[in-house]
Amino acid sequence: MRRSRSVVAMSLVLVGAMFAAACGDDDEQTTEPTGDSSAETEPSGDKSAIKIVQNSWTASAIEAQIAKQLIEQELGNPVEIVSIDENAMFTGLSDGDVDFVLELWPSGIDETEQAFLDDGSVVEVGDLGAVGQIGWFVPGYVLDDHPELATWEGFKDPETAKLFATASTGDQGRFLGTDPSYSQYDEPIIKNLELPFVVEYSGSEPSTIAELDTRVNAGEPVLMYWWTPTAAVAKYDLRLVELPEYSDACYEVTDDVDCAYPADQLKKLASAQLQEKDAAVWSFVENFTMSNDDQLALLPSVEIDGEPAADIAAQWIVDNEAIWAPWFS
Repeated sequence: MRRSRSVVAMSLVLVGAMFAAACGDDDEQTTEPTGDSSAETEPSGDKSAIKIVQNSWTASAIEAQIAKQLIEQELGNPVEIVSIDENAMFTGLSDGDVDFVLELWPSGIDETEQAFLDDGSVVEVGDLGAVGQIGWFVPGYVLDDHPELATWEGFKDPETAKLFATASTGDQGRFLGTDPSYSQYDEPIIKNLELPFVVEYSGSEPSTIAELDTRVNAGEPVLMYWWTPTAAVAKYDLRLVELPEYSDACYEVTDDVDCAYPADQLKKLASAQLQEKDAAVWSFVENFTMSNDDQLALLPSVEIDGEPAADIAAQWIVDNEAIWAPWFS
């Protein structure tokens, strides 16, 4: 995401667990499939070792696990999942230290990262299939009590801002950010729209969810950076706040951003070296897809029920051979 994600997403992700990030760094990231393994191909020493990027949100953790288990099972390559900061993964992909990432939120790409795409050392391998949306979210009960907060104009009132204040923000409202490494433009948006709010970063997605859970259980207002698709959007009835309409021009200068985040057609990226390193794995990455509906069917088990991403991926593989078998054709 960035989620990023970002958002989207959001992130939604989320991806430490996105509850492992509860949305991200999944503790079970090297767990083998738990389904019937009788037909699996054992990883072979003759096959190239593959390293898959896992970012810190749940969807990334699940997708990385599906890819790991399928590549080991169907192609016989030994596979490692590498949890890496999304800001550092471009260097890793460019150098060939890691091989591919299945979920990139394009709105999070900065000029330094774009340079790797421009020089061809990192390659877009196509659309993932899901569309993410990062944005500002509030629980539904906030809009029930204050329908004017459905749009950003409602947050201009200093008295309204005080509803979101904490001891550390004084009379200003608190805007809850998440992992500060994500691509977040909330500080310039707030500044340029002249809103009486201060951004405070939770530090991680699990911390954000924990804070959200506390606020919702107490029926207290919270305004936050989040994204969709994520299970948290449904669980906490999160509603997207309408910001000024997105435009490319709005994001030309980071400090001048004063509009909504763009909708993101999520992308797959690979090291340019992967195609020569292992053409079969490259083809698999090209064919791999995951839609919004696919993600939403899987995310709650990890984000809400706390199941390991590896186990959810393994069960998905058992149940969905008709979907993934063509990825190897």
